[in-house]
Amino acid sequence: MDGRQWRTTIAAAQSGDRRALDELVEGWLPLVYNIVGRALNGHADVDDVVQETMLRAVDNLGTLRDPDSFRSWLVAIAMRQIRDRARRRTSESLASATDDAAQEVTDFAELTVLRLQLEGQRREVAEAVRWLDDEDRQLLSLWWLEVAGELSRRELAAAVGISRQHAAVRVQRMKARLEAARGIVRALDSACPDRRELTARWDGRPDSVWRKRLARHIRGCRHCAAPGEAVVPAERLLVGLALVPIPVGFTLSLALGGKTAVAATTAATGVGWSAKVVAALTKPAVAMTAGATIVAGGAYVVTQPDAAPPKAAAPPTASSTSRPRPPSPSAPPSPSPSAGSTPKSLYGTVVDAVDQAPDPDARPADLPRRPETGITSTGGPKAVMQHRGDSVTLSGRGYVLVRWQISPKSRPGAVVMPAWTGLKGKVFHVASGGGRRMDDTFAANADGYTSGMGGPGVGYAVLPTGTQQMWQNEYFYVDGTVTLVQNERGADYGLIVFPSNREAVTKDIMTGPAQGAIRYGLVRDTGKDTTPVPQYVTRETPADAATVRQASRVKA
Repeated sequence: MDGRQWRTTIAAAQSGDRRALDELVEGWLPLVYNIVGRALNGHADVDDVVQETMLRAVDNLGTLRDPDSFRSWLVAIAMRQIRDRARRRTSESLASATDDAAQEVTDFAELTVLRLQLEGQRREVAEAVRWLDDEDRQLLSLWWLEVAGELSRRELAAAVGISRQHAAVRVQRMKARLEAARGIVRALDSACPDRRELTARWDGRPDSVWRKRLARHIRGCRHCAAPGEAVVPAERLLVGLALVPIPVGFTLSLALGGKTAVAATTAATGVGWSAKVVAALTKPAVAMTAGATIVAGGAYVVTQPDAAPPKAAAPPTASSTSRPRPPSPSAPPSPSPSAGSTPKSLYGTVVDAVDQAPDPDARPADLPRRPETGITSTGGPKAVMQHRGDSVTLSGRGYVLVRWQISPKSRPGAVVMPAWTGLKGKVFHVASGGGRRMDDTFAANADGYTSGMGGPGVGYAVLPTGTQQMWQNEYFYVDGTVTLVQNERGADYGLIVFPSNREAVTKDIMTGPAQGAIRYGLVRDTGKDTTPVPQYVTRETPADAATVRQASRVKA
């Protein structure tokens, strides 16, 4: 969810449009609920802190000068409310442990596991959160969403009130403690007899005392210290996870201009429904929907999540999520044709597909000749696209270089791939170069990278399942007009787009290990319409280019 996409809605809400305000609250409540819920681990205060956050956001919306910064502004408000709640609890006389236990009515870790249907090591990470202290849990509530693609590192640092450099240090320390907590979860699930004896008198409530005892036991126990399978880094397990849906029965009440607005997400019967503005905001009314009574008169309703839980994410394996390994030498396979009968024109019937890297010393085939009249770019000779929504339109007949810059050190996570939109004519993926695939491994550099996709010290950029691995330089042939859109959301990346020519493409792909490159380039062009088209391409012009499907078909 990107605040920049909400610019029009935010501006309308600031101007007094209650319908826009309704959409704003409805759209952003799940993000706030996830931050607060995970930071407080489902404590009874969660509802109050969420309510106070949304109330302050609504009351102070007019002070927001830049609508593009709405997300970071809202997250900062949520974190201030979380810290204020912690200070109040510290200054007040503390309730007894029994009373405090009674208030923890919802275990957010358990809610995460159940609602997102987590299994294996993903479940282990969710349960490990219980063992973190309050400060680490607050930071993790932001980092979790950063890795999942909902926040940027800049926004995380701003919400905590520290620099990005300091945030990187804090996150690394928190991750180390999270990994130690995962070890505790594994130990508690093990059949170790010494562990069972140690925890015989434990009441089952995670706390700092038992965290230390169990950690000490693990360090000295060969059984508990050795995981049964390769441990996948937490940031790779969290990539692409959805937000935890707002639970049944959650109610949000806001004071708007002296009126009470009640946003309820469920009916008393638990029947799911979705509504926005229920009645004219200036006239009190009572509406009956799905067995629920909704108080209007300035009331609006936040969308109820679907009753059906999301589809369980496939558990990553150590081989699929650990550090990329050097590819085994093999000839590049031909992309598979799209299913269905062969149309009159073969253009678009062959789409890029996941492939293996060729032998590093294998010289590429000759690049077929195609007509070149030149490419006109709206970005000029060098279009730099660093942010979501940046785009460049390319027109003419000729070659285009797209150079990748991936920065998991700034923000790891899932890569939301760029998309080719508004295609008129044809676009082909003709070659790959730059001397390396981005997953080629090398000795760790000063920044902690072991490949172009990241490293264990900085995290990784992770491609969507089924997406072809990009090289440093990717070459395309355009015959017509097409717009390339940058869709950055999760992992931090940038694109640089240059009009090029066949001579330059050939020179690049023929540069190999003898010249200091990791590998020679790869020719994909057949010289015919059976040359593969990019995976993310469409003739349409969607409002959000990130919605372009991975294997969109295009016809001549």
